[in-house]
Parts: sequence; structure tokens; C-alpha cells
Amino acid sequence: MKKTILGTACLLGMLAVILGAFGAHGLKNLVDAQSVTTFETGVRYQMYHAFFLFVLGLLPNEYIKSRKSIYICTVIGVVLFSFSIYILSLNSLMSFDFKVIGIITPIGGLFLIAAWLLMGYGILRSKFVK
Repeated sequence: MKKTILGTACLLGMLAVILGAFGAHGLKNLVDAQSVTTFETGVRYQMYHAFFLFVLGLLPNEYIKSRKSIYICTVIGVVLFSFSIYILSLNSLMSFDFKVIGIITPIGGLFLIAAWLLMGYGILRSKFVK
């Protein structure tokens, strides 16, 4: 499980760097400034959670009992939150109005909050952390 978590952290981090570069250089010529800022928010949260997964993957097994649940919540959260933000910020370039998927973003945020809550709870309940 740890290899999967660390591999996913690397993948999400790499994608955040690629998408961040696209947002900083290529996107400015395609959409308005507000859309660029929105896109950058998605990138920032994706990178935060790539680091979060690194911490999760590196914590000793004794500290976290619900590692798989935390991992699943984080991945679902990043996909729903960050990727919906990417799509919404590019909405002006699409023929379909993606604003209808806007409800997905806060659901993704709830999954991210759940991941943090599960990790904090696991650490606090661990008898190995004083």
C-alpha cells in the first residue's frame, strides 16, 4: 500500500507541476485572469495533497490504521475538487457549459476534509505518538 500511496503522490505532484506551468504560461492567452486564478487554485490544492500523500506513505504503520481509507478519500477528493476546477476554469473554451458540474467541487472538498480528519484521528488515537 505504501508504494501505491507514494507512487500516486509522485504522479499527482508531477501533474501539478505540468498543469501549473500550463496555467502560468499557456492559459493566460486563452482565458481571462479570473479563470487563470481559479485554475491555479486547483493546482495548489492538488500539490498540497500530493505532499499529504507523501506524509501518509512515510508514516510508520503503527501510527495509522486507516491508511487505505485516507488514501481513497484523498484521491477521490483531488479528482473531484481539482479536476472539476480545471474544467470549470476552461469553460469559456468549450462548447458545452460545464457549470452544471460545479456541485462536484465541494463534494471533492468534503473528501479532502475527510482524509485530513481520518489522518488526524488516527494519529491522535495512536499509542505510539505522545
